[in-house]
Amino acid sequence: MQEVYEFLKNCGTYYLATMDGDQPRVRPFGTVDIFEGKLYIQTGKVKNVSKQLQINPKAEICACTPDGSRWLRVTGKLIRDDRYEAKKHMLDNYPQLKSMYSPGDDNTEVLYFKDATAIFYSFTEEPKVVKF
Repeated sequence: MQEVYEFLKNCGTYYLATMDGDQPRVRPFGTVDIFEGKLYIQTGKVKNVSKQLQINPKAEICACTPDGSRWLRVTGKLIRDDRYEAKKHMLDNYPQLKSMYSPGDDNTEVLYFKDATAIFYSFTEEPKVVKF
């Protein structure tokens, strides 16, 4: 999982896909954290992405290196963690978000991957699978 975290951190922006009924929705994200041995992302509960994940927690992340030589897909379920400590950990790692979010507000949402499969791809190597 550490390799997945580092890849996403180094890419800066990754893309999260969810389902809105029968329509896929994809949007850019940039937050990623490891807390208590789980891979987390962050959003706001008022956003459509949050509402979609509460209806259907299945999601996929896709990220690519700037030169396009390697990419990553992470598939699994994103599970909400409402604990103050999990939110604080995320926001401590992204202090620029503290002007919009706080661990104690009713909007900040952190979600962790459950039953995740990450696959690293490149044009020159066989895919590498990591499950967590």
